[in-house]
Amino acid sequence: MARVCSTAHTRIVFTSRHMRGPSPEVEALLARHYSEPHRAYHNANHITEVLGWFDLVTDDVGWQSPRDVYDAILFHDAIYDSQAKDNETRSAELALAHGCSPRTAELIALTALHGTLTRAELDQDAALFLDCDTAILGAAPEAFDAYDRGIALEYASVPPELYRQGRGAFLRMMRERPRLFLTDYFHARLDGAARANLERAILRY
Repeated sequence: MARVCSTAHTRIVFTSRHMRGPSPEVEALLARHYSEPHRAYHNANHITEVLGWFDLVTDDVGWQSPRDVYDAILFHDAIYDSQAKDNETRSAELALAHGCSPRTAELIALTALHGTLTRAELDQDAALFLDCDTAILGAAPEAFDAYDRGIALEYASVPPELYRQGRGAFLRMMRERPRLFLTDYFHARLDGAARANLERAILRY
């Protein structure tokens, strides 16, 4: 797992080809949050991956408000406790407290609704942002399996049988959805791989 405590590492983690990075103070703050020891998936590596998708979308589609989306990516998992129900709210509040826009906070809050929203309910930036965040579903098998193991580690406090039941139910629910991704951009690129990953993971639960 990449650590992000040094200045050099945070520059890598929060780098986009299209956006100026955060101030040194915000960079250090986020580095502390994303290197917390209880994080096995929701860490700096995840932010790096989402920023990679941010850059690809910039190249291929474009963002209406790239700064707001970029900031939302940086802050969206800044507060993370697998047993808490207010991670997204607190992450949005942290973003606002460090100079981000209300739109950034709105995007962060939407991540609490993954899997419940339709494309018709969202503008293009919001839909693409949410798909960037869930693109791991369509990753290469080894990356998806690392994600699945990371989630299990983050829920290690849950009794194994309860976790197995809950995780299995979640994966089966995802498999039954007619669309895994909100946008045509992500659907065309990742749907097939995502469904193969889900089928393989379900066998483990």
